[in-house]
Parts: sequence; C-alpha cells; structure tokens
Amino acid sequence: MTRFAAPIAEQIWDMKYRLKEADGTPIDATVEDSWRRIARSLAEVEAEPKAWEDKFYGALEDFKFLPAGRITAGAGTARSVTLFNCFVMGTVPDSMGGIFDMLKEAALTMQQGGGIGYDFSTIRPKGAPVAGVAADASGPLSFMDVWDAMCRTIMSAGSRRGAMMATMRCDHPDIESFIAAKADSARLRMFNLSVLVTDDFMEAVKADGSWELKFGDVVYHTVEARDLWNKIMRATYDYAEPGVIFIDRINKANNLSYVETIAATNPCGEQPLPPYGACLLGSINLARLVDRPFEDGADLDEELLDDLVATAVRMMDNVVDASRFPLEEQRLEAQNKRRIGLGVTGLADALLMVGQRYGSEEAARQTEQWLKRVARAAYLASVDLAKEKGAFPLFEAEPYLSSGTMRAMDDDVRAAIGEHGIRNALLTSIAPTGTISLYAGNVSSGIEPVFAYSYTRKVLQKDGSRTEEEVVDYAVQMWREKFGDKELPDYFVNAQTLAPLDHVRMQAAAQKWVDSSISKTINCPEDISFEDFQSVYLEAYETGCKGCTTYRPNDVTGSVLSVSEADKTPSEAPALAQDGTAGAEVVYMSEPLDRPQSLEGATYKLKWPDSEHAIYLTINDVVVGGHRRPFEVFINSKNMEHYAWTLALTRMISAVFRRGGDVSFVVEELKAVFDPRGGAWVQGKYIPSILAAIGGVIEKHMVSIGFIEGEGMGLKSDPQADVVNLGSTPRGQACPSCGQYDMRMVEGCMTCGSCGHSKCG
Repeated sequence: MTRFAAPIAEQIWDMKYRLKEADGTPIDATVEDSWRRIARSLAEVEAEPKAWEDKFYGALEDFKFLPAGRITAGAGTARSVTLFNCFVMGTVPDSMGGIFDMLKEAALTMQQGGGIGYDFSTIRPKGAPVAGVAADASGPLSFMDVWDAMCRTIMSAGSRRGAMMATMRCDHPDIESFIAAKADSARLRMFNLSVLVTDDFMEAVKADGSWELKFGDVVYHTVEARDLWNKIMRATYDYAEPGVIFIDRINKANNLSYVETIAATNPCGEQPLPPYGACLLGSINLARLVDRPFEDGADLDEELLDDLVATAVRMMDNVVDASRFPLEEQRLEAQNKRRIGLGVTGLADALLMVGQRYGSEEAARQTEQWLKRVARAAYLASVDLAKEKGAFPLFEAEPYLSSGTMRAMDDDVRAAIGEHGIRNALLTSIAPTGTISLYAGNVSSGIEPVFAYSYTRKVLQKDGSRTEEEVVDYAVQMWREKFGDKELPDYFVNAQTLAPLDHVRMQAAAQKWVDSSISKTINCPEDISFEDFQSVYLEAYETGCKGCTTYRPNDVTGSVLSVSEADKTPSEAPALAQDGTAGAEVVYMSEPLDRPQSLEGATYKLKWPDSEHAIYLTINDVVVGGHRRPFEVFINSKNMEHYAWTLALTRMISAVFRRGGDVSFVVEELKAVFDPRGGAWVQGKYIPSILAAIGGVIEKHMVSIGFIEGEGMGLKSDPQADVVNLGSTPRGQACPSCGQYDMRMVEGCMTCGSCGHSKCG
C-alpha cells in the first residue's frame, strides 16, 4: 500500500528527494526510508537520539510536517550541502575590491545550493565620481549584470540553478533604472527584483509630495513621489517586476530590531534577513489535520497541531547544528540567532474541507485563528527548548519583548519568554511550497488558493517520450472519493476566479501571526485597469502586509493556464517548418533553455593527423516535444595549444544549441572552414580543417539522434528564428527545463506546470 496520494507525488520524491548512489541506484527504497533518514539525522544532536528519532519520524509520516526541500534531500546524506534554503549576503561595499569579494562569496554559497539576496543600494549611482582614478561610477545595475552572469554558470546542488533577489531603496539615485531593468527580457534573468519602499515614501505618494533621490548626504535628483510610484506600478503591471517590500514595517516588527537592520530578503521574499542571515524552512500540512472533512462539524485537530508544531520546532532547531554552511559568517549568524521559518501549506484545501470559501471574510478570520495557534505553539515550544538547551546567544528580554511582533503576543507567552528566554529569535514564515506540496499529494501550496482543481501534466519517460497524466488537487480528490461525481459546492474557488482584493485579505490575515514574511502571488486578471491594479498595492500597505507581489498575464509574462474543473489541457505549441509555417519538428524558444539536471549524450574521439593528442567531443541532448535535439558540446584535448579556441567554440556552439530551432546550420558553417596551412585525409576523405572535422562529428551525432536525415542535409545558413506563437494567445516564456509553454507565477516565483521546474525551488 503506497503512502503516496497521487502518482505525481511519488515522481517528485524519486526525482528530487530520494537518496541515490552517484549512478542513480536508489539507497532509499521507500519514502519511509527517506523519513527515517531525515529523522535519524536531525536526532543525532539530541541527548537521547533514538527517542527523538521516533518522534521526528512520526511528524514526517504521512506528510504531516514537510521540511523544506534542502532538508528532505540533504539530511543524513553526508554530502557537503547546506540544509538552509536561502541567504542574504553581506553588505556590498562601495569599492571595486569589496564588490568582487562579495561576488566570490555569492558563488561559494550558490555552489552549495543556496539562493541569495542582496541589497544593491550601497553601491554609488551611475555617474558618481570615483576618487583617485579620474572616472565615473558605472552604477549598481552594471554590477548586477556581473552577478547575473555568474549565476548562470553555477549549477546549485540539487536540480536547479541558484535564484537571486536584488533590492534597491526607493530613494537611491538609480532607482528608476532599477525599476525599468526587466523591460529588457534578456537582462537580469537570474534575479527577482524588489523595491524597498519606506513609510516616508508612501506618505509622500499619498500626499502627492516631492521625493529626493540621494546617496549618502548628496541629493542627485528630486522627483514627484507619485510619479516614481507610478513607474513602479507600471513596470510590475507590464513585467510582473519589481515587487514591493515595505521595509520600514519589516524593521519595526522585527524581534531582533535591537541588534540588526534588514535591507534585503531571500529570493521569494518570505524571509527578510540581515547580512549573512539564512532561512531555514518547513511547513505544517494543514490539509492532513482536518477531522471529518466535508462533513458537518469538520474542523482542524488543534491538539494534534500543537504537538506537531512543537516537534517541528525542535527538528528545525536541530538543523541549525546539523547543517553545513558555505561561509563561516553564515554559520555564526545562524547560531547566534537560531532563526527558523515554520509555516503552513494546504491552507486552501483545509478551508475547503471545513466548508469555507478562500478569500471570504470568514476564511480570513479562520486563517488568522489557525496561524495564531501555530505561532503560540511555536513560541511556547521554543521557550521549552530554551529551558532545556539555553536561549539564543543574543537574547535580551526587555528589547526582545518590546519589538513590534512581540507586543501583540499573548501575555502568557510573553511572561514565559521573560522568565526563561527563547531558543529561536524568529519562528514563523510562509515559504513557497510548490514542490513539497506536490510531494505531499498535490495539496494547495502555502497559503495560496487552489490553482486548478485538475490539470494535465506531461511526464518525461526514460525513452525520451512524454506521457500525460491528470493531476488533481488533494481536496478535490478527497471530495471525489467521498461523493463521486457530485457537483462541487460553490465555495470551491481557485486562483483563476478570485478577485485580487480577496488575495490581499488572506495575505493580511496570515501576516498578523507570521513574524517573518509571506511568499504569495496576487493573481490579477489581464484586463484589470491600471488604477485598480495600483489599489491592490495600496490595500496591501494599509492592511499590514510586509510586501506585495502580483501577476497579470500578458504578452510579456505569458498567459496563466486556464483549466476547467475537469480536464482541460494546456495546448501545445505548433512546431515551425523551415519556411515558418506550422508542421515540422523544429521549435524556436522565446529564450534560451537552462540546463536540466541530467542529460543523455555521446562522446566521440577525433584523431587529427600530425597531432600528438586526440580531441574528444561530448555532445549532450535535451528532449523537447518528445524529440532529442543537441543541447551542448564539450571539447577536450591534452594539447594546450587547443585550449583557448576549443573553449570558445564549446561556449558558442552550446549557446546556439540552447536557443532552439534548426541549428543544423552550425555543421555546415564548421565544415566550410579551410585551414590555410592545409587540411588532412581522414578515413579516405579530405577534411579542409580540424574545425571542419569537428563539424563532421557533430553532423554524425545529429544524424544518429534523428535531428537531421543524413549527411549534407542540414541548413546551409542560419534561419530567421521566429518565436512560436499560438495565434492571438500570448505565450510568454518557455520552461527552461522542459521547453513547454506552461510557466505560471506561484508564490512569487515562475513555475512550470508541466514539469514542476521553479527558479526558486
């Protein structure tokens, strides 16, 4: 009897969380083995490991507590990876040497699998004088381009590239360039962008006042606050970025405001963090805790919730001691404050099970009640840990209890903290849970509404083909099992039908009892007016949210998948023939594909006459639309004279392959290169140059995988690379992992509905 509620859940476990040997042989035979591995690893720091191992296993069992993916995949593996999801890096110095020191730290952190956040407000604006070198500064955006390029080259541990967040203060002189950066679709693709909006700025917007843009004590420009606000709104209306972070509210509410100032967040925004701060995440699966779902008297088992939260807090506190850290500064920051981010997932499903409509005032009150229960249980559990193991090292009772969040906490909790201290400085956060929610049986993600009651997902098979399977929301599946084909009640709503202000109401209700922040996307209809769109952000500010991220489908961002309750399937992109008409197997991508975790390919040995060393060509393929196509080339030789040009050739050919389309013209271009020193006879055929020989090897590979029909049958020149377009339907971005046009914004991060790829994990 499988523990998995849906086939997709088992696939996610096998692909992302199951421990395997380097050759792919499973070590975790079952998901129970994975739970046992995690439980044993996190219990090792306890005085009585075996007792706590069983308790931890019970929390993990049946997907009740879901540690973040880094923990689920990495705990107990003895691999050199961090169990923390994301980091905010150190303050960027306003000097060339300091900037590139920070770049190195970022590379080391992403190498171990951590996403990173940076505040670029500390770099002087473009055109500012640089003392001693008689030059003008290039500005923070030029250095962000460097970070972006670095991120593209580093594959994070696990299955995705590193995600990055860049923030900039609303009074920085380059803020207008920052706001407009994503107008260029090819720029800063590895970054999420957010503007740090202050209370003073919001007051100036409401008063229609002026606003100074300054760096240090120097005022560079004075603008109208409302004009600047409109530029932020127009950019996010058109490009879904930048997001907005209400930074003064974050700092005033921070339990640690007496020892730190926050100026950045992790990539999805749910963890505002100080320099070298790290986010340690996990979620309580509310959908598994409802008694008598869809029946009279259905409610959440609050005693089970309290016990589960207490166990989860202990497990996450142990992660601080069990994890490795890319940098020593990160380890010290984590251990001095022991910050954790315990959140929830399955909220929308739980609300459905108790008969409440997501977005309603009733549902908002219920959400606030449940999350207050989570917060109380978490804080009291952390007090108990402080009694046993000691408070976090930087704890000071009076300033801690005077912080914005703690002033709202119940008196009994405040009294317990005052008497015994607390083990963890901050405890709650609502993180993106897209992948772990699928793993838990496709429960609704985080505090988001159900995205779609069911949809069709394309699953890549070992032979390169793709099959389709229905993926059904957990609560909907439970309804079907109880009531068969009986029509869903009218309180079943999804992200496609909710009004934007219903989203805001739910985010604001949750924020009251979340001491960090929330990763949430407010879906807006394509035809929402600009004025109504702006009102969403103003409502988020007025109702106490710490930030706001919206998504409005359009030609740039792409369409939100429209799915009926039953079985509508996202349509496929028609392939383009060489004349640009539909029908062939050639697909041009709107942007280059990123590299999947694993690829199939072949290595060829090329021995050039009169050369001491052979050249080895490895050509790897990706499957797009069920067909193999060349994706990347590696050229290796022991002859150091070859090093520079083979490296350059590798990069250029791979870049062309990743753009999509009929790239067979590369073969013909290489085969046409003549060496003025003369070619060579190879296997009875005259080859005009070593580059032509390489072209011949690539051609041979293309024929073997069926990309071209035979020798000499590739294109003779680079065709016009038209972007696939489905009539009048905006397509937006192709998935960088599977190539499907099924990207959607979920919890502040673009996520593929076909394969589950997410830039943010």
